[in-house]
Amino acid sequence: MKQIISFLLRNVPRKYLQLFSHWGLKVVALFYKGKDVECPICEAEFRKFLPYGRNSRPNALCPSCLSLERHRLIWLYLKRKTDFFTQPLKMLHIAPELCFMPRFEDIKFLDYITGDIESPLAKVKMDIHKIPFDDNTFDIVFCNHVLEHVDNDILAMTEIRRVLKPGGWAILQVPFFFPLKDQTFEDFSITSPKEREKVFGQDDHVRMYGKDYADRIRKAGLKVTEDEFVHTLHRQEIHRYALPENEVIYRCEK
Repeated sequence: MKQIISFLLRNVPRKYLQLFSHWGLKVVALFYKGKDVECPICEAEFRKFLPYGRNSRPNALCPSCLSLERHRLIWLYLKRKTDFFTQPLKMLHIAPELCFMPRFEDIKFLDYITGDIESPLAKVKMDIHKIPFDDNTFDIVFCNHVLEHVDNDILAMTEIRRVLKPGGWAILQVPFFFPLKDQTFEDFSITSPKEREKVFGQDDHVRMYGKDYADRIRKAGLKVTEDEFVHTLHRQEIHRYALPENEVIYRCEK
């Protein structure tokens, strides 16, 4: 299974994976039924999750809703440390993840807008460097595993700050590859997919984030809290939900 998923991730355009992969995984899910792990987002139980990634991680992908480790952690964070599920809010979800979309759309008092430059799932076609909404529009912005793909991440984060209301907040997650470099590295002369994968960790990434990621967020004018929420959870929960043990949640406020 891990070889199949790795092959698909490397060779099938992302937009087609977004449109069709969940249908195939519904069938795969039948072979993974069990009680050992649980997805807190869709509440499905399995003997284990599917492997996932170009360099496959075991026990990562929920075959029911397609959540990954980071998505499950964010869901728990929203439920336990925010008023996301209890207050009327206006939200922009950039490059929306399928595991979240139907559940966010079901929240009756959430004014939920999705946007992306190419995702077939998004309602609004938009360039993150020039977000097509007025200043001070949103209470919340989600932008997860996007900034490593864009030409100018500081400009993108500045745009996110612009469309946030005063007091609004964003979750801005990016991938990290350990051991972390002190400084984020980017070199736009590297255009070969093979070389980008070697240097940046993935063939469609344009930078490798380092220990200075929070400082880059601050350059965009946002106040950032590096929340080690996962370290407050019991070991049983981390295992049960298959959570990332060292994922820091970057909550960014205007």
